[in-house]
Amino acid sequence: MMSAATPSVLLAMSAPPYWHCGRTIRKTSLYMLAGLAPAVLSALWNWGLPAARVMALCVTAAVLTEALCQKVMGRELSIDDFTAVNSGLLLAFLLPAAAPWWLVMLGAFVAVTLGKMAFGGLGANPVNTPLTGWAVLFLSFPLLMDPNAMQLATDFVDPLARLKYFGASAAAAVPFQDLLLGRQIGGLGASQAGALFLGGSFLAARGIVRWQISLGFFLGVAGLGALYSMMEPALNASPFFHLCTGSVMLGGFFLATESANAPSRPLPMFIYGLLGGALVIIIRKYGSYVDGAPFAILLINLLTPYLDMIRPKPFGARSS
Repeated sequence: MMSAATPSVLLAMSAPPYWHCGRTIRKTSLYMLAGLAPAVLSALWNWGLPAARVMALCVTAAVLTEALCQKVMGRELSIDDFTAVNSGLLLAFLLPAAAPWWLVMLGAFVAVTLGKMAFGGLGANPVNTPLTGWAVLFLSFPLLMDPNAMQLATDFVDPLARLKYFGASAAAAVPFQDLLLGRQIGGLGASQAGALFLGGSFLAARGIVRWQISLGFFLGVAGLGALYSMMEPALNASPFFHLCTGSVMLGGFFLATESANAPSRPLPMFIYGLLGGALVIIIRKYGSYVDGAPFAILLINLLTPYLDMIRPKPFGARSS
């Protein structure tokens, strides 16, 4: 015999899992924003008002785009869960501080529409939302997405470009202190390595991001980086250099860990992160793109369904 509460239970079971846990999503999003706050402050310190402009435009465009999509789809507005704010801010972190306003807003629009709402909304997207917008911009407007071409009015250097074209000795000339403090050419927030490590460690300690993915990712970067460095020290930088440059810290803590795109069990999570970290070094070593982290994460996003097939066998079960 069905109870009076059954219709609501059935409705909850039939709805997508993210629709009936708005409070949890909002709390998680606020924690994520708190984890990103040190990098926001560091980006403002290093890049000034241009960074503030890009971050404000990107967040505003992402929130308005999500609200418009939900209105068109006939859904209740849920922009107060702050997921669009997170997506916009993470996309802004990958952009040059001098990116033109229309490029910023276009990237946010593409990220939310193509990277999220086109698949049904939060939790249904197969690849990372901010990276979808970044990839479209990077492939469509490579010059405007090149931090070296866009950020000419600075004394900072691009350590990854030095490594790629001048070898490990040129890369080693960049002080590690500059790498940690974000005094390097790159995405306005992605290059704030020390601040991202602090914020990401806070989130991992609170259980907001899954540490298995982050640990695997950083071990993949450091392990393969160390192997190449031992084989050809004149051409390959140290593991610490790779960890503190490009989008590695942003990717390991904030991008690869998005729950919609990552495996759901500990061992697949670790393998997922490990593969992503190794791909970063492979792309940096053999590819034409000096960073590698964004493309590496997009690639492992596509592997998630296969990694989720890794399941522990019950004790005493016979193998088929």
